[in-house]
Amino acid sequence: MRFYDQDPTDAFCTYGIAMEHNKVGRHDQAVQWLDRTLEIDPNHAYAHYQKAVALAEMGQRADAQAAIDAGLEAAKRSGDAHAAEELAALAKTM
Repeated sequence: MRFYDQDPTDAFCTYGIAMEHNKVGRHDQAVQWLDRTLEIDPNHAYAHYQKAVALAEMGQRADAQAAIDAGLEAAKRSGDAHAAEELAALAKTM
């Protein structure tokens, strides 16, 4: 948390914290940190992707699909074709 305390507007840092929560199964906390990441950088397509994964793990399929849709829009805005492909593949598993 030291890095977060130094710069709470660092999307890389908030995303990293979210991933640590996701890794140990604290999906609800991961979603909160991913939302912070998306407030900082709405075009962070992988934050949308990971949010969808966390929501799906919690059984919130409709919200997960909404995160995928938002991620696809973010990937389109930022020109991230690879993220768009991964989000589209994730959508097929929902």
